[in-house]
Amino acid sequence: MIKNIVFDFGGVLIDWNPRHLYYPYFNGDREQAEWFLANICTYTWNVQMDGGKPFSEGVAELTAQHPEWAEAIEVYHSRWNEMIGGEVEGTASLVRRLKEAGYHVYGLTNWSMETYPMIRDCYEVFSLFEGVVVSGEECLLKPDEKIYRCLLERYSLKAEESVFLDDNADNVAGAEAVGMSAIRFESAAQAEQELKKRFNINLSK
Repeated sequence: MIKNIVFDFGGVLIDWNPRHLYYPYFNGDREQAEWFLANICTYTWNVQMDGGKPFSEGVAELTAQHPEWAEAIEVYHSRWNEMIGGEVEGTASLVRRLKEAGYHVYGLTNWSMETYPMIRDCYEVFSLFEGVVVSGEECLLKPDEKIYRCLLERYSLKAEESVFLDDNADNVAGAEAVGMSAIRFESAAQAEQELKKRFNINLSK
């Protein structure tokens, strides 16, 4: 029986996307913004901060490699809050209704320890979680099995009683590798339907 619902944050609960910052930064030139994100401030580079590297260090290293992009690199940190597009529609409501129905709700996210407080303190939904594991604080990253085990052990959860929601297929597989059930998140409505169909979880509207 499922008792615990574990949520990823970026792309599931919070709309984090560097394009929210860089499309306006490059004056609406989406082609240039996409090139910059594919070649300079890449997803792989960002993951280093999610894994615990200080932004100051990451920015300094990347600027040394690409000095001609110094300003554009620096705003990745100094204007990071502009990458947030708000809550993903419907997910906060799903968290609330799950908790009201008696399920335990937790968070497991790949996120920088420096920027996590910026979202945590802005959205009421974070107060509903009974526990959260943040990769940047643990220096562990999904889909490494160690970070899932960190969550399970810290909050005394049984893997077979827990289901994990994430928009990244590799992270879904990582949860399943430690014995958790998992759902590839596409939307709050889709996730709710899968929770109902696969785990007989019924929630009021």
